[in-house]
Parts: sequence; C-alpha cells; structure tokens
Amino acid sequence: MDTKAAIIALLSVWGVGAASLPAAGQDAQDVEDATDDAGETANPLLNKVWVRTDDDPSRPGPMQIFLEDGTLVSDSCWETYRLSKWQQVSDTAISWDEDGMTINADISSVTATELVLSLKLGSDVQEQHFALASVPYVCPDVVK
Repeated sequence: MDTKAAIIALLSVWGVGAASLPAAGQDAQDVEDATDDAGETANPLLNKVWVRTDDDPSRPGPMQIFLEDGTLVSDSCWETYRLSKWQQVSDTAISWDEDGMTINADISSVTATELVLSLKLGSDVQEQHFALASVPYVCPDVVK
C-alpha cells in the first residue's frame, strides 16, 4: 500500500489540496510518461475523486478514487475511508477486493467528468453513476 498516494488522495478529497507529487517508488519521468499533453492521465478513470450521484438524495454521495498504483480509496461523509486493492481487468472492466470478496464491474461509460459502473453482484447487476467531485468540497453536517 502506498501511504503517500493515499494521504495525497485523502487531502484532495478533504479540500486541503496537494501538488502533483510522484508516488513513492515512481520517478517524475514515469508520472510524466503516464500523462498526455494536457497533463491528464491517459485513462480517465484514474486519480480523480468520483462522487456517486444516484445514491440516497438525503446524503452526499460516497466517493471512489482509483489510484494508478492499484489502490482504491472509498470514502463518504458519514463513514470512515476504506483502502482496497483494485485492478483494470480490460479496457471495459475493473475489479476490487471488498471485505475478502471480489467485486467485478463493467465500465459502462467514462468521460473526463462522468463515470457509470455496472457492478456484478451475484446474479444481480447494479448500475452506479458518478460525477467528478467539485473542489473545494466540505462534507455538510449530516442529520442523525
């Protein structure tokens, strides 16, 4: 687990911000090679804070951050964060470990600002919609 990358991602989620630093074990050239001319990663899924938009409307959506080092950061305003291992199985499929179970998902669509995943949960398929988080963002007080 790359602690430095996770901390930078969490600081970004919390609105503290951080400069674009190479992850431990990466040199600056590797980071440069993984970006296009606009400074974006070639894979629009990576290194962005995705906020779920189709969840409970009375609560802010949970957040997912797919780091290019294989760490998935899951967070929300009402639960503690989770770090999991994830992998891109193909151009249109990903999977991650959650509580010892592998979650498989198809990437139905991904753009610079929107993500739609189709999670395969046993015989069920659950579609989840995400939008790129706006910065700065602070979790509102959740009524208990």
